[in-house]
Amino acid sequence: MSPQANHIEVTHGTMRISVPRDIFEGPEAIPIPEKVAAFSDLVRGRYPWISENSVEVLMRNARKTMLTVLEEESHGMCVARLKEAKGDLDGAIAQMRRWAEKEPNNCEIWYYLGQLYFKAGRNDEGHKAMNRGRSLI
Repeated sequence: MSPQANHIEVTHGTMRISVPRDIFEGPEAIPIPEKVAAFSDLVRGRYPWISENSVEVLMRNARKTMLTVLEEESHGMCVARLKEAKGDLDGAIAQMRRWAEKEPNNCEIWYYLGQLYFKAGRNDEGHKAMNRGRSLI
């Protein structure tokens, strides 16, 4: 069974539960307390044998899944931007290098990697990354 539109699928034990994406916000997938509470009530109503602890584990797993989905949808840029915002340029560069290896023909990845190199003062590498991105257009 695939998840509904605007949902992510989370496995808990042998159960597969479709979790609405909108209970999280932003690139860090921060849970929105009111929406999490409403969804938790819905889950416990449908599956009365599930303990409160199990619902908490389900929600932690849902957040991890959402972070993975956001990373994949943004081709790694979501995570890299968070690292960049926290001043971790080396971490952001490493993130984008991994994605450049995964998707070597994605010009957006190369452009962003180039920008990160320039911000880190690594101009030669920045030019190479930008040129690589430009060559893909």
